[in-house]
Amino acid sequence: MRYDYTKSNIIRGGLIYTIGDTIAALIGDDFSWFRMVGMLIIGATVYALEIPNYFKWIDSKVKNTGTFLSSIKRASMAMLYFNPLWIARHIFFIKIISGHQEEISWDILRIGAMSFLLNIPISLAANYLIQNKISIEHRFLASAIFSGLMAIYYSLSAYWF
Repeated sequence: MRYDYTKSNIIRGGLIYTIGDTIAALIGDDFSWFRMVGMLIIGATVYALEIPNYFKWIDSKVKNTGTFLSSIKRASMAMLYFNPLWIARHIFFIKIISGHQEEISWDILRIGAMSFLLNIPISLAANYLIQNKISIEHRFLASAIFSGLMAIYYSLSAYWF
């Protein structure tokens, strides 16, 4: 499997994750230019590299046959990626780039777990659609938009939980 790290995914990942996190930061009264630039970098590097390649890996492991079983497998595999550790890592990134290193503790794992558990119905439905109804060429864009919306939720979950 050849890895993809394309200019369009770099731009999409950078912009969409930045927009979602900036909205969350404004809602949480935690906006900073440093955080915005940091999320732009993370979205354009880490997420733009990892996510499209993970989706390609899903395609290589479970073909989209149109059956209910293959559809559920594909959605479940996507959820395995966006798991409590991914959410905790996202919160970790936010704390680092926001200059709130003192707020980093093992508690972000609990926050990640709570966010994930409460989000399962929405995430399963969205990942079902993304993995089974959207072509591989547009899957990262769709996932980034969903994740941008979820970034608002994940960022705010640090306050809620």
